[in-house]
Parts: sequence; C-alpha cells; structure tokens
Amino acid sequence: MNHDADQQHLAEANPGYASGQLARALRTAHTHHDPDTRRRAEERSRIWRAVLAGMANGLLAIGSRTPVAGLPAWVTPEVVRGGFATGAPSAGGPLTSDEIATARRAGIPHNRRALFAYWLSEEGLDRLYDLLDSGRYEVTVPEEAALLTVAWLARAGETDAALSLVEELAPFADRLRFTPAPVERPAPAAGAVHRRTVGDARYALERRGPNTAVETQREALAVWQPFGDELLAHWLETADDGQVLARTPDATWHARGAELLRRYRDLARRHTHCTKHLNPKQNVAILRGALEETVAGRPLGRRRLGLLRHAVTSMVRKRGLPGSAELVELRREQAAQAALPSHHALAQLMLRRLSGLPPAEGVADVEPLVAPVGAREARETGLPSGAVIPRGLRRPVEAALSAPLDTLVERGIVPSAEVLAELVPQLVAATTAQAYPDEALRGLSAATYRAFRNRRSLLLLDLERQVRVEELPWVTAVSRWRSGTDADEVAAVALRQLGELAVRAFPGTILPNPLVRELSVLAGQAELGAPLVEELAADIFMGTFTPKFLAAARVAAELLGGGSLYERYYDIDYRAVRNLAIAEAGEARTRSARPRTSPGFAKLCVARAGASRSSSRWRHGYGSVAANGTVIEQAQILTTHNLATLVHRVGIAPAPGWEDLARRCFVTVCRLTARLHGNPRPLPTVKDIAYAWRQMLFHLSLCGPQEQSRTLAWLPQELTRHPSEVSHRLAPALAGLRQTADGGPADSGTGRRLLGWTTNGHWLAAEPPAAARG
Repeated sequence: MNHDADQQHLAEANPGYASGQLARALRTAHTHHDPDTRRRAEERSRIWRAVLAGMANGLLAIGSRTPVAGLPAWVTPEVVRGGFATGAPSAGGPLTSDEIATARRAGIPHNRRALFAYWLSEEGLDRLYDLLDSGRYEVTVPEEAALLTVAWLARAGETDAALSLVEELAPFADRLRFTPAPVERPAPAAGAVHRRTVGDARYALERRGPNTAVETQREALAVWQPFGDELLAHWLETADDGQVLARTPDATWHARGAELLRRYRDLARRHTHCTKHLNPKQNVAILRGALEETVAGRPLGRRRLGLLRHAVTSMVRKRGLPGSAELVELRREQAAQAALPSHHALAQLMLRRLSGLPPAEGVADVEPLVAPVGAREARETGLPSGAVIPRGLRRPVEAALSAPLDTLVERGIVPSAEVLAELVPQLVAATTAQAYPDEALRGLSAATYRAFRNRRSLLLLDLERQVRVEELPWVTAVSRWRSGTDADEVAAVALRQLGELAVRAFPGTILPNPLVRELSVLAGQAELGAPLVEELAADIFMGTFTPKFLAAARVAAELLGGGSLYERYYDIDYRAVRNLAIAEAGEARTRSARPRTSPGFAKLCVARAGASRSSSRWRHGYGSVAANGTVIEQAQILTTHNLATLVHRVGIAPAPGWEDLARRCFVTVCRLTARLHGNPRPLPTVKDIAYAWRQMLFHLSLCGPQEQSRTLAWLPQELTRHPSEVSHRLAPALAGLRQTADGGPADSGTGRRLLGWTTNGHWLAAEPPAAARG
C-alpha cells in the first residue's frame, strides 16, 4: 500500500496490523494446496517476523522518514504492505552474480567494501566510464547509480564533488550495492513506452499449455465421430427393413469387421483424450462390443441384440444414414472445426517469432508477430497457412508494443488512468533528464529517476514527506549541471501533453495518485505555480490539509468563480475561498517557518460537509471513516481535484472539446449506475459515480451557453439508452442539475445534489421499485 507525501497517517504505527499480516501469511503457508503459494507465504511470514522484531527492539521506527536505525533517509528501504519497513535495505542482501563476477575478474575479496574500493581504482573507473558512454546498464534501485555519478564527476574534473560523494557513501560500502548490472542493450529511446516487455509476452504464451477440454472435443470430431459412422455403416449392411442382423453376414463382412476392430485398438492407443467410446452405455461402444462378439463367432443374446438395434436406430434418427447429404455436410463442418490449429500450437509459433527479441524491451512493430501463419511457417510447423492468431494470444504481444503513450491509449493497450499512471514515469524520467546538456548524464539521470519511482512509499506520521529524488546525494551532487529555461519549457510541454491525454482519454475518472505525483514533478520543474493534490484516504485521514489544497482551491476560484454552473451546483462561495487564501498567505509571510497545514481550509471543508466537531474524535481532528470521507469530498469539490489547475495554470485544452468530455462523463455515470442493481456493496461504486458526475459538471461549466444548453437537453435522451432503473436512480440528480441551470438550488423539490459520501444510507443506492426495473 503506497501512502502519498502529503497524507497524514494514524497517530501511531499499530503493531497489530503487522501481527495480522503475519498470521495471514502463516495460515496460507500451512494450508494452501499450491506449493509455490506456500513458499511465497513462508517468505512473507519471515519478513513480517522481522518487522515485528524490529518494532519491538527499537531497530525500526515505523512512521519515520528514517525507519531503520543507522540508515539515512536516502537509503531505499525494503517496504511491505501498509508502508512498513522490514529493516533491510533494498540495495543490500547477498552479492549478485554480476558482483561476484567482477570480484573474481579483479582478483579481490568477495565483499562489497572490496568492490567499492575496486570501482574507485583506475581500472574500475575506466569500466564505469565505458558504462556511462554506452548506456548499457540497468539501475534497479537508485543506489546503483551512485558510483556512476562519482565517475561522471571525476571525468568532468569535479574532484572535490566526487570525493564528497564518496565520503557520504563510504560508511555504507559494506552493506549497499552502488553499481548497476551491465546489460546488452542501451536504455530505450525517449518518447516510446511499453506496458509489457517481450519477456512478459513470452511468459504469458508459455503458460498456454494444451487445453484438455478442447483437445477432447477435437479428438471426438476428428476421430471418434467418423469411426462411429464406419461402425454404423458396417452394421447396416446386415439390415433388412431397418433391422440389423436380419441377414446373416458373410465372410467378407467378418473380415472387414476384424479390420475395423484392429483400427479401433490402434485409434484407442493413439487418441486418449476422448474416452466416451469406452463407456458401455454409449452407442459406439455398443456397436463395437457387438461386433467383437460377432467376429469372434459368438452369437448375440436377446438383450445385446436389442441394445444393438436400439443404438443403430437412434444413431440413424439423430444423424441420418451414412453417406447421406445431411451427414456428409455435418461431418465436413466438424472436420473443418477440428482442423483449426490449437491455441497451444499457435502460441508455440508466436514464441518462435519472439525468440530473437530482447526480453527486457518492448516491440516497435507487433504486426509481424501477430500476423496469420505464413506459407514457410506452415511448412515448418504443420500449421495451416493463413490461420489467424486468436485475440487471446494477440493480447499479451500487443501489450508489449513500444510507442508514444497516446498511441497506446488509442489502441486500448492503456485501458484506464491507473495503467496510464504506471507508464508515465518512463516519460517523466526522459523529460526531467533533458535538463542535463551532457548525454551520459542525461542517461544516468533518467535511469536514476525510473528506479526511484519503483521505491515504495513508507507509512509516515505527523505530515512528514516521502523522500524525494532530489534528496539522493548523487542527484544533489550533479544538480548544478541542470540547465534552466529550456528544461523548464520541455517540462511544461510534457506536463500539458500528459494532462491533456489523461483528461481526454479518461474524462470520467479522477487522476490517480501515482499520476498526480508524476505531474507534480513536471509542474515543479516547469515552475508554473500549479498546485496538484492527491486523493486522501478516509480511513487514515487526520482532519488536516496541507497549504497546497487551499492554493488549488484558489486556482479553481479564479477559473470558476463568478457564477459558473459548477459553483452554483455545489453551492460554493469562491470569493470567500479567494479571500481565505489571501489571508492565510499573508499570515504565512509573517512567520519564520513555512506552515504545514491550512486550518482555514480544513474548517471550511468540515463546515461544508455538515460534520460536527463536538464529538471527541472530531475534537482531535478526525471522525469516522464515512465522516472523514464527506470532508475529503468537499476538498475535492473545492479544488476540482486538479482539473482547474490543469486548465488554468498548465493550459490543457483537450482536442474533443469540453462538450464531448461532459457527455462522455455522463455515459460513465450511467454505466456505473447500472452496476448498483443487486450490488451488496454499492458505496465504492456510488463514490465513482459522484467522481464522474463532478467531472461532468466541471467540463460542462467550461462550455459556452449554447453548448451547455444542448448538452443539458441531451442528458435525458442518453438515459433512454440505458436500463430504466438507471433513469429512476439518476432522476433526482438530473432534476437538481436542471434546477441549478434554471437559477435555483440543486437540493430542493425533487432535486438532489449528487455526492459520493454520506454518513447515512445513500439515496442513489436504494433499490428502485419493481415498476422501475424494466
């Protein structure tokens, strides 16, 4: 669980949480049927034991920026679920295979302090210079970039800076890994990103083993159904007036029957998936058993003869006579179906196609990898030429496409804002690295940033901030080589493009916290004065907000104040918000220390939520989870949760236009509302509906009067495309919106203001009467 920089957490770290996680891991390790799962659970239990032991003996200070005694904040800690540090550094542990190989080649002891000294020797620095120039290295944890930075400083003639950095690293040289592993290829080019790698695609395809059910069906169609037809035709040769064995079979018939039985035994030996022919109650088994008796010269008893005749009659009635046009066409269709290549066979072909590609990279062009089977491939594999690769096999390969981010969004490879947030660090790393004129330093900076973004957030107390990349000593050591104006402009352009992409692609979804963090990095570098705020967690909310929330609300006031639809619908006095921001800014200038909270903004959110501070919990600054949620929601409403900042300060202008975005938001509202029917836990969905509704209000408020009126008239029309219960549930919200547009309050008469959080049952989640469920 990642915790965001400005989120205050529970007043103390609860060891009960760690104990619960340990108990859960132990239970899985002892009871799960899968050995791999039991092994992973055993490892988790080991880690949670270490956490509890560290908390008990004082080695761990859970809630601090420096949770491990003796390690500074810049050391990347190993962090487990809930933000708990285990006590182990991520760059520690046993020597890697690359470290062992280096020690062996250099003829030095196999320990990290000896390796640290080697890398600072003339020979070691020469190797580091080669890595810097080639870019053929992979930084998996930020510490692995440290000695490369020392090498860059030394080569640049910055001896004092290099020595200062070495002095800061030296106390930890015996524990931490300060060099990266070499790789065969340099880092990927900037601008292209990929969701999955070639290695990921290979792994997914390798898991596609033969499907027993499919192979059983294929065998039934290709082998046993045609063989059953042969048995039936053979018995019908003895029929007269529809009765088999009405005529005595001759020697030729017996000989051909013996050959059929020989073929049966061969087929049964080679084709073992389908076993219906072994069932004595099945027609084919009855015909085959009767044939064995007859060929052996044993007369059939009355019961067996009756079973034989019944089986023959039912087979003819069901399928038609062997050789009839009806049965021939059926068997032709079944043969064509059985001849289709299996997914397993096609997966093996795709693995062949992927075999020559670097496993740690994406693919610039996936079309040849997912094309139909070629003529040469057909000759080499036995697959039918022209066979199409099914979608299920195409998907993992297409996910490895390396292309501009907007291309991945358009192709559906990035299906949500959350997935978008996973990929953005690749671009932000390249963008922030543009600030360095030196090519080698640019590559090193991008590699450091990518590794830093994999650093898991800690559980922090008292509004402490997560460690930032600029706090790493090796990043600080080269910070003065960053250029100014050009880098700021590059960051501003990247911020605007990413902001537009996120809002355009997912208009009904709030920006997820990981994406907000990446945009904040660009905003800080661009120096746009663009306050971006995270979504706070209601279960760990302590009733306070940092000053940037009020700054974001002031930006929203500048954009939406003066009577916008958004301001009127949510009954906001944006003039008062501006005045509050001005007042707190004035107070901050008179203080020696920068304020860590905005008490005025917190008080305003509590008042708007209708929460009472009279209870003992609210006197301490927080309430129940639901009460916390109502307060946090008001903060999101006042700030528009980053939309106003992106529009007013960053300057985004999504190409489809605000009217299109508003309509797509409403489609999302309807789609989510349909999920409420019969939902035993509707409140998370209600919250998402309120998010999409709020974003619709924002986009609608930026439309001109004509566009706004046109969209308001369109909303009821769109409802007709959805189940009637959706119309019933949303009717109060639409009435409230119409009343606001007409100049009245949303929460009056039949109208309701649509919010996501409530301390009581939510009206949107109430099941509509049966008459409304059409």
